[in-house]
Amino acid sequence: MRSDGSIQFNPEFSKPPEPPPGWWQDFARWLGEMLEPVVRALAAAWPWLSKVMQVALIAGVLVLLWVILAPYIADWRERRAGAQSDWVPDQAQALALLDEADRLAAEARYDEAAHLLLYRSIEDIAASRPDLLRPSTTAREIGAFDALSQRARAAFGVIAGHVEASFFARRPLDRSAWDSSREAYRAFALDGS
Repeated sequence: MRSDGSIQFNPEFSKPPEPPPGWWQDFARWLGEMLEPVVRALAAAWPWLSKVMQVALIAGVLVLLWVILAPYIADWRERRAGAQSDWVPDQAQALALLDEADRLAAEARYDEAAHLLLYRSIEDIAASRPDLLRPSTTAREIGAFDALSQRARAAFGVIAGHVEASFFARRPLDRSAWDSSREAYRAFALDGS
């Protein structure tokens, strides 16, 4: 092994680096002389600059908080304003809708009648509160909106539950399911009349 020259047995230390060329030392000295007044001015102004930087940092944090929290604040204000204004469909339109749905139910088309109540209710909500609905909003989400009154959510929940059972579970609605959907809508839209 000792005869193999490719194996190192004694530590070999690298040579110290060569000093930089003269032109580089001249450039570094010239740059130091040029920057020396700037460094002195910054050192003299540091107490003032540190306060400016602190104010800028605080302002940046406040702007970042506002950007993050502004959508939540706007949503909270909308929900609060929506909860104060109790949405109820127009009584003439509600009576016309019930008549149309009753005609479908008279032909034992309970699924279509309940679906009509649900669809028109969504149209009414979209017309009166367009800020609430998005194309992907489901009936279950609408029934949980805080912007709607408790009475509206309860009626909507009953109707949506029957329509979901009919549409997704493929369970045809019977007369009692239709009657509960109709009564929920009537009690809400016509205020017990």
